Order: sequence, then structure tokens, then C-alpha cells
Amino acid sequence: QVQLVESGGGLAQAGGSLRLSCAASGRTIVAITMGWFRQAPGKEREFVAAINWGTYYSNSVEGRFTISRDNALNTVYLQMNSLKPEDSAVYYCAADPSGSVFGAYDYWGQGTQVTVSS
Repeated sequence: QVQLVESGGGLAQAGGSLRLSCAASGRTIVAITMGWFRQAPGKEREFVAAINWGTYYSNSVEGRFTISRDNALNTVYLQMNSLKPEDSAVYYCAADPSGSVFGAYDYWGQGTQVTVSS
């Protein structure tokens, strides 16, 4: 079992930055894939970024967002720069112990709201 708790969401202006954190407990995140997803009202949940032995990004955020992790703190981060109003969504942290990047993530956090004003 992996428990995930996100934090760091909030309100930002377009062009601004936010950093999301995802604290994991129950097992180490070193050898598993950790991902960030988001879901805007009326839209399906979409992949944002993931990290295992490499990093992966959706086209919509590549170059603006950076995923990283601190193994000692068992925490994953999503640094979001140059925010746009279309980045507004509930952001979810997820874990896939199989190591897959685009598979079915087994564990999910409760989500944190990000709102970007124009």
C-alpha cells in the first residue's frame, strides 16, 4: 500500500509559478513510477508528468513544468512555471509500483486544486 498526500495548490496569476508536493508513505518511491495527472471541470483526467528512471511530460506542459523527487523525503514535486489559465485543474499524484509510465496507476492522492487567473 502507498498513501499519497498532495499539497501546494492554490491560486496563481498567468505567467506565475506554483510547486506541488506529493508525500508518499507505506513504501519507498525509489523503484516505482510516480506521476502527476490533472482534471479540469467537464474534462477527462489527463497525464501531466511522470518520473521513474527518467522523466516524462505531456506536450502541453513540457518546457514549463518539471517533475522531481527527493528519495530521502519520499516526496515527489511538480514545479509549474509560466502558468496558463488552461492549467487550472485538480492535480493528482499517483504511484505505479510496476514501473510503467502510461499504465494503470494503483495509488492516488486526494488531489489539490490549482487555479490560474488571466
